[in-house]
Amino acid sequence: VQLQASGGGLVQPGGSLRLSCVVSGFTLDDSAIGWFRQASGKEREGVSCFNSRGGITYYADSVKGRFTISRDNAKRRVYLQMNSLKPEDTAVYYCNVRLSRNYWGQGTQVTVSS
Repeated sequence: VQLQASGGGLVQPGGSLRLSCVVSGFTLDDSAIGWFRQASGKEREGVSCFNSRGGITYYADSVKGRFTISRDNAKRRVYLQMNSLKPEDTAVYYCNVRLSRNYWGQGTQVTVSS
């Protein structure tokens, strides 16, 4: 099982980024997969995720209305479209899938700063 996240970077407040997670080693279609983030000095927190039936089950209150999770099973990718970014969105973002255990990608840094 492998997950590789990309798409992070430096963006000004109010800007947008799209994160991408390419996966291998499991069937994406019916997997519970999503995005977490960890800001410096804070615990890792869930951002958004799909349940094992492919439905979206969760958005953190702090990102509702600004972030959108999506998936392309054919391309084996999960995306996180992030709009109206705020400085408090600054964190390392991780792709996660829950199979027999949790698997994590390597993370991609998102920095929101002017």
